[in-house]
Amino acid sequence: MPTSEKENQDQAQLATLRDQIDDLDHQLVDLLARRQKVVAEVVAFKKERQMSVYHPAREADMIDLRRHHGEKVGLDPDYLEEIFRGIMRYSRSTQTAEISRVGVKPGAKILIVGGGGAMGRLFRRWFTASGYEVRVLEVGDWDLVAELCADLDMALISVPIAETVVTITRLASHLPKNCILADMTSVKGPTVKAMLDSFTGPVLGFHPMFGPDTPTMERQIIVVTPGRERPEDRWPAEQFAAWGGVVVRAEAAEHDEIMAVVQALRHFATFTFGRFLYQRRIDLNRTLEFSSPIYRLELDMVGRLFAQDPELYSEIIFATPERLDLLRDYLESFKNNLAMLTDNGPHSAKGRESFVAEFKQIAEWFGPFSDQAIRESGYLINKLIERF
Repeated sequence: MPTSEKENQDQAQLATLRDQIDDLDHQLVDLLARRQKVVAEVVAFKKERQMSVYHPAREADMIDLRRHHGEKVGLDPDYLEEIFRGIMRYSRSTQTAEISRVGVKPGAKILIVGGGGAMGRLFRRWFTASGYEVRVLEVGDWDLVAELCADLDMALISVPIAETVVTITRLASHLPKNCILADMTSVKGPTVKAMLDSFTGPVLGFHPMFGPDTPTMERQIIVVTPGRERPEDRWPAEQFAAWGGVVVRAEAAEHDEIMAVVQALRHFATFTFGRFLYQRRIDLNRTLEFSSPIYRLELDMVGRLFAQDPELYSEIIFATPERLDLLRDYLESFKNNLAMLTDNGPHSAKGRESFVAEFKQIAEWFGPFSDQAIRESGYLINKLIERF
């Protein structure tokens, strides 16, 4: 067969295959359009019932199901996960944009004590955009406190941890009896107790698990700690959910115990690593030339800590005696680990055996989370590789 005729046949066959791909792509677009119509029905349903946009457990289950389905039909599960996370991300943003405009109790009067601070300004914008009447009380406004507290539906305290209890005590006597008294500190035990002791009305503790630079509430976690709560006092939590947030309810003691690990221990460990690098005068740029993506990710977290306000982190770490006790235990564990490594002298076989045995035991304790961690960290590492 002449070369030109063979080339023509090849081109014709390739064109046929490309036409099939085009046809399948059109079907995919049509399916996405049909999916989006169902999403619109979900939006209307959630909007009417003031339900949260993001459901972490459902999304995780959906991803797992799509991955398993992909494996059965011969597709790379990581490839499928990336596709469906993009689809679900767009779906969430669509839902959030629609639902977040809804005020659960529009016209309600909210006083933000410390509304001039970074977090106070953030919540002031969000509540105002949802149709609430927002007032602000700052340090120089206490002569206006009676006027600012008139007919309030909620007083939200957003001041540094060290000033919260004093502020609660000072404010409580000016509040209407059915007004919700709430705070936004990262320590709930002392503050919730102070609110209950100082005020006879409804009391709630809030802890936003995000910073003031957050552009949207979508998928952001906010912990709600009930102190004295009636069914009609749940509208603030419902508002957070309507904005797209994930509301986690916890008693004050449980919250503080978990936060000691999630915040204080984690920040202290990061500070300790960064301080050690500083004391050894490690050449950070040179280490990055030799680093793996995971090292860069870890160093990013250290650098991120030291790029922020030290007063904020000192408040978190030194907030309670219990947190300091936890950090002492953490440092003691370092000593025990070092003793295990040097058991019977440096480089001893017994020390290595102890390390391996301990490693296996801990790995078993982590269980299925390790698989999830591999996937999530792998995603972050690949993104770092793409960028750097």
